[in-house]
Amino acid sequence: MKVGVLGFNGFMGKNLCQHLKSSFEVVEVSLRDTDWETHLQQCDVYINLVGKAHDHKGVATELDYYYANSDLPKRVFEVFLKSEAKLYIHVSSLAAQQELKSDRALLEDDPCQPVTTYGKSKRDFEEWILKKTPLTDKKVIVLRPPMVHGPGDKGNLGVLYKLISKGIPYPLNAFKNERSFLSIDNFCYFVKKIIDNQGKLISGIYNVSDDEPVSTTKIINIIKNEASKKVINVSLPKFFVKAIAKIGDVLPIPLNSVRLEKMTSNLLVSNQKIKTALEIEKLPLSAEEGLRKTIRSFIDKKI
Repeated sequence: MKVGVLGFNGFMGKNLCQHLKSSFEVVEVSLRDTDWETHLQQCDVYINLVGKAHDHKGVATELDYYYANSDLPKRVFEVFLKSEAKLYIHVSSLAAQQELKSDRALLEDDPCQPVTTYGKSKRDFEEWILKKTPLTDKKVIVLRPPMVHGPGDKGNLGVLYKLISKGIPYPLNAFKNERSFLSIDNFCYFVKKIIDNQGKLISGIYNVSDDEPVSTTKIINIIKNEASKKVINVSLPKFFVKAIAKIGDVLPIPLNSVRLEKMTSNLLVSNQKIKTALEIEKLPLSAEEGLRKTIRSFIDKKI
């Protein structure tokens, strides 16, 4: 079986291709290649990881996000419809549904309330593909992961690790929260299970996450333990932190109200729908095991 992977050169793509190569013939497809459609036409499965998530330089426009997260995936899907392939896996994001907080585990049918241009552009494609899906007998699976982490990750978890590993106290210990994450190992496991058992799934959206949520305090303790650092946690008064965040809403400082909400609120996800469909009892890694593996990779690479 040939599996075409778009977005193979990113963090998730590199790990996924490595995982799948032991079982399938993986075709790494770049949309920058003028012959990308020809390469995809020979594949039995399409996996689309193409998208834009982070804008570290602050130069991306709304058009940039919609082009990468909606317009390009639409072109890929149209090629899929014309091909002989029977399975299309599109990796969306939990941000298409909720970006700030949820005190109960989100289900796939819960209301979608994206806030950022990133989340809105991801949701734009979801709405488009859901309208197309009933018109085909092909299988279309849209996955919504929360923050994915693992070796090679350059996201917020690495930023937190750098802070704690340098002995800098975490200043938001007064805020107690839990969030759902997804280790790259569990993500790759989900994708392979989908390919192997595609007949058990109906087309639609599936939330994917680790089995257990993790508190920020727990993550900090894991970092301290793995990095052998004795760092105190600082509980700045909530009213003081919120006041600083309000200032950040109008002045260019690192903290604003949206960032504070993301860092300190609950954001929980249920993965029960896909686990039930695929008859999965337990994922390969617990949330804590996955986080420890990621932190150890930071230590090994001395980031």
